[in-house]
Amino acid sequence: MGALQNDIIYPHYTYDDYKHWEGDWELVRGVPYAMAPSPLKTHQNLASAIVANLYNQTENCLECEVLVEFDYKISNDTILRPDVVVACNETNENYLMKAPEIVVEIISKSTALNDEIYKYNLYEKEKVKYYVLVYPNDLIAKIYKLENKEFSKEGDFREEEYFFEETKCKIKLDFKKIFKRFLRKL
Repeated sequence: MGALQNDIIYPHYTYDDYKHWEGDWELVRGVPYAMAPSPLKTHQNLASAIVANLYNQTENCLECEVLVEFDYKISNDTILRPDVVVACNETNENYLMKAPEIVVEIISKSTALNDEIYKYNLYEKEKVKYYVLVYPNDLIAKIYKLENKEFSKEGDFREEEYFFEETKCKIKLDFKKIFKRFLRKL
């Protein structure tokens, strides 16, 4: 059954619909959102640097893995595709079924509102332990940690290291290394 708005019934989609769609989509409360065209080079380079940083640390951890643009199925009608996640003890090969330990979203103009408000609220509600927002234009990362069911801001990071102390595998992000290539251009 769809949603009624201004006497118009809009379709309500589920994972069964979503998994057959062409292209890149996210689904929030039954409403499909087309993802922007391929991310810019800076976005992709930052994602690669973050993945490399995390992968090197989780390589020997049998519980956790680093995943890139992998579906996170929150419910049958809400599926997100974060840029990077650290997921632990996940057994499903098709999508994440439980909250990742860490979610990283790289902000672009077209996704900022979605990442900073809608996804922030969803990740908080789903009890993601850490939410990292990376701003390519400013070369800043904002880290939020779940405490007492709410995200609290840990700080803004540019050249510092951040230790994720409440993850199964003790890991850190070294922002000096991650932003190194881009800081040289400033």
